Amino acid sequence: MGFDIEKWQRLAREDPAEFERRRQATIEALIEQAPPEHRERLRRLQFRIDLERRRAKTPLGATVRLQAMMWDHFGRLREALEVLAGRTAPAPRTSARIIPFSKKQ
Repeated sequence: MGFDIEKWQRLAREDPAEFERRRQATIEALIEQAPPEHRERLRRLQFRIDLERRRAKTPLGATVRLQAMMWDHFGRLREALEVLAGRTAPAPRTSARIIPFSKKQ
């Protein structure tokens, strides 16, 4: 079974609600195929993707947001691989001072 983009495009145009239902069902089925130890992380990632899509005002805006998210993760993966290969030192951990908030009475 291949991915038929024309079928999905037609469904999105003609029945957006059904498109969304099927999209979510397809994503969930894919996550369920992953090893159990990876499913929760995949669900969190999908939640983040869906959140970025909702925040965007246009489909192109959603694409730009998701592309930026992808490149951010790619950069972090590249940095981790550089550290593992011994080519760079790990980035120093930063810390922040926590400022307590007082309750107004």
